[in-house]
Amino acid sequence: MILYLGVFLVGILIGFLGGLFGKGGSAVATPMLSLIGIPGFVAVAAPLPATIPGLAIASAEYWRSRLIDWQIVRWSIAAGIPATILGSYLTNFTGSTPLLVVTGMLVLSSGLAFLLAPQEQRNGEDTGAGGVVRPAFWRLRLVLVATGVGLVSGLLANSGGFLLAPAYARILRQPLKAAFASSLAVSMVLAVPGTLIHAWLGHIDWIVTVVLAAGSVPFSWLGARTALRSRPARLERVYGIALVILGVLMFFHL
Repeated sequence: MILYLGVFLVGILIGFLGGLFGKGGSAVATPMLSLIGIPGFVAVAAPLPATIPGLAIASAEYWRSRLIDWQIVRWSIAAGIPATILGSYLTNFTGSTPLLVVTGMLVLSSGLAFLLAPQEQRNGEDTGAGGVVRPAFWRLRLVLVATGVGLVSGLLANSGGFLLAPAYARILRQPLKAAFASSLAVSMVLAVPGTLIHAWLGHIDWIVTVVLAAGSVPFSWLGARTALRSRPARLERVYGIALVILGVLMFFHL
């Protein structure tokens, strides 16, 4: 019972952070579950299906605020789902340590970028539908981002939001709240094929998943509401700090 109470508390934390920062929370849940005594493969795979209901609830909050860019969501899903399936299947043949190192470096560098070089509005670029600023070759950038994140999410059994949101903000130059909104919507869909593959491989403990979801779902809504009411500049600083902490945690998890 003490172990499951720990799982429930982890669920509360990842739910709130997921809604606040546009991510599923698997990347945070895995090292924390390992620390409280959940076995390796279960700690890696069980958070993935647990995050789906919370992602849906938080995404609905951003949708009501009209922050989701559906072009980005559609292109990301089209490129990301095949990559996620491939990455999930490749877990049978590849070690995750080198990928965790690279991913940790990306997350850490993204966090430092948000802290040291806050995102600024750029002028003189092509504008897409609805007056959204689009960088040059944005579809190519988007496909490359979605494919890379899909592979990582499949290999590491997470929904990819911890890489999608900063990539949308920095590479596609979305405003931060819009990046969170699109990331949540895409992560919710990318979590499904990864869940199916890892369930087929026998990596998921469904009791741990249910307890984790019970804690995360209500706090995903609270995290999303908090983000929507926060000032963008302050939210960007907090997000940078959170990414730096996540990057460090990933190195400790190796």
